[in-house]
Amino acid sequence: MRAWLFAGQGAQRVGMGQELFDRFPEYVAAADRVLGESVRDLCLDDPDGRLNRTRWTQPALYVVNALACAQALAEGPAPDVLAGHSLGEYNALLAAGCFDFETGLRIVCRRGELMGEADGGAMLAVLGLSPDAVRALLDRSGATDVDLANLNTATQVVVSGPAESVKALRAAVRAAPGARCVPLATSGAFHSRHMLPAQERFAAFLDTVGFRPPRIPVFANVTGRPYPADGVADLLARQIAAPVRWHETLRELIRRGVTEADEFGPRPMLRQMWESVRAEADTVPQPQPQPQPQPSQRVPVPQPQREQPVPVPVPVRREAPVVAPGPETVRDPAAARLGSAEFRQDHGVRYAYLAGSMFRGVSSVELVARLGRAGLRGYFGAGGLDLDTVDKALAELARTPGLDGRYGVNVLHDLTRPGAEDALTDLLLRHGVRHVEAAAFTTVTPALVRFRFTGAHRTPDGTPVAVRTLVAKCSRPEVAAHFMAPPAEELLRRLVARGALTAAEADAARGLPVAQDICVEGDSAGHTDGGVSLALVPTTAALAARLTARHGYVRRLRVGACGGLGTPEAVAAAFVLGADFVVTGSVNQCSPQAGTSDAVKDLLAALDVQDTAYAPAGDLFELGSRVQVVRKGTLFAARANKLYQLYRGHSGLDDLDEATRTWLERDCLRAPLDQAWKQTCAHYRDTGRGHEIERAERDPKHRMALLFKSYFARTNRAAQDGDPAERANYQVHCGPAAGAFNRCVAGTALEPWRERHVERIAELLMTGAARVLDERLAAFTEPGPHPATHP
Repeated sequence: MRAWLFAGQGAQRVGMGQELFDRFPEYVAAADRVLGESVRDLCLDDPDGRLNRTRWTQPALYVVNALACAQALAEGPAPDVLAGHSLGEYNALLAAGCFDFETGLRIVCRRGELMGEADGGAMLAVLGLSPDAVRALLDRSGATDVDLANLNTATQVVVSGPAESVKALRAAVRAAPGARCVPLATSGAFHSRHMLPAQERFAAFLDTVGFRPPRIPVFANVTGRPYPADGVADLLARQIAAPVRWHETLRELIRRGVTEADEFGPRPMLRQMWESVRAEADTVPQPQPQPQPQPSQRVPVPQPQREQPVPVPVPVRREAPVVAPGPETVRDPAAARLGSAEFRQDHGVRYAYLAGSMFRGVSSVELVARLGRAGLRGYFGAGGLDLDTVDKALAELARTPGLDGRYGVNVLHDLTRPGAEDALTDLLLRHGVRHVEAAAFTTVTPALVRFRFTGAHRTPDGTPVAVRTLVAKCSRPEVAAHFMAPPAEELLRRLVARGALTAAEADAARGLPVAQDICVEGDSAGHTDGGVSLALVPTTAALAARLTARHGYVRRLRVGACGGLGTPEAVAAAFVLGADFVVTGSVNQCSPQAGTSDAVKDLLAALDVQDTAYAPAGDLFELGSRVQVVRKGTLFAARANKLYQLYRGHSGLDDLDEATRTWLERDCLRAPLDQAWKQTCAHYRDTGRGHEIERAERDPKHRMALLFKSYFARTNRAAQDGDPAERANYQVHCGPAAGAFNRCVAGTALEPWRERHVERIAELLMTGAARVLDERLAAFTEPGPHPATHP
């Protein structure tokens, strides 16, 4: 019998994988997407010296071991049994088919992150003493807080504990006859009781990952025995704080009849241990007769999935579930099959579901972080916020454990702030943000292209790869077409000329769309132009199929649906229309995590489907763009619409009659016109838009527009702050999805808004949509009268 043994942390070296990367470009591209940077550069050059930092060591070593394993499987039969030392156990489980390559890498990234956060610990290799002798030495030395971490051979043991305790132990080891010790370069007390907090957090991550039973026996570090069919998550969680029983594992392999072992790792570490245990002939019982296994069959490691371009949109996309990297992964396999598997892979989410942004931080840090920890993604509502506020929010998200970069940021187009998009893009790139939602754009801008293609490159076979995602919200097919195309050549040349993109990044951009994902907005609280999803989603999906073929993209363009998604039935309908993913908005505003006032949430929780109305959009007031807002309990919609009528019908404030001026001062501006104008001027100058005031001094109609728009800014703040004196003026962007959701959860645990946590909303909508589709399909396939027909 033959065993394959995979080395763990400590086997890494600069230059590892050099002979493998070119052979497996799809693995490399997949790893680049997960890591957000080039795994080739990390392993071959290590320019920043991160290869020996646990957070980066573990995913890099996992990738190289996986490539070596893939090469071996391509050249010969699979082994009879598998084992891996600590981190190497993940490669053993990968080879056994317990998960696919990307899922394993995401799990290892999370493990490396948690173990990398451990500090104040140390590890010491003790050579020449048996485990019992080391335990006795710990007792004599009073090192009660030091544990045996790795039981490698009969005379090689690694201990782990607080740094000071381990340091004090060195003298005792050196004084023991025939013993010596070697400090290990770690910052944490790995595989000891001191890792229990990390174990608990890792267990929360693993509990919901969908593991498959091993197709080949894999020996567990924790027990020294094969994994049971349903025990992968439990044993991997325990491994972080439990000793690695490697000596026992090797003895058991020999006892079961293993005579040959191949080592996988950048440098030899396990071969000598294997030979040492084999030499223990007098202590290892002779192997008992074992049932002869069936001849090994080649078991290829699953390749990263690639969806092929399709000529027409396919209704109800249901594909194989992809395990996401968050602490909560797939709970409902049927819901995990809705939409595009490639979308879930690219975005690292467990469902083809996003929570869209909401203005001025209503999509708050707390909301986005909670979704990220649940294996989902939300977009922080940066629109309307100053850069300092966004900077602090991004810093907080980066510090939040368990996100692994699983959050995005909204970029809202603002015609009045030239240069604002560039400044925000600088900030996003500085913070390493990888996911952006673009809204209110009518064309592609340089800032969006710069964000999307920073870090883009081509793999050795020439395939273009972008490491950042851009979801473009559109309500018109002609706008969507701009985002579905590669960036204009002249735009790329300008960006390269000013150093905003490298020549290599621009070259990769020529083979990629500006946005791989187009979100069709219809009947939402955003800028929809009154669009209807029933017409827009199929039309845009067909356009995406045509442009995928026209531009020769390797991966097809994807189309999502946004707006009106307040019930499982609505979400199911979106997938039937051909949506690859769905984006929710209004329903998340009535959650404990939303960054708005309790007064607004009380208002939203009482809405019905008819309780919204269209009103002018404050940011695009002059253009007549409209958004949906709450009508019930507030006069904002009526007053905002009257302001727009006044703007359309008059050339300036001097044209208004006395009664209108009185209404304007009393009900809208809450101040005399002159005072309100001074406040407006101060605001525009404070926000770097003095040019707007200069224009207003020359153009009375523009002055009227700026003054009227101050009402929109004030009413938005009043609602977020919950100012009771301004309740009649609350501006709350919201579509009918909120009322539909209220009806859906009436009489359930989610009826009170304080119970509507954002991940519970997502779970209800997605699992409910899967159930609805299954029930409808069953009803339509049952014999007898068609359920949709009438007698």
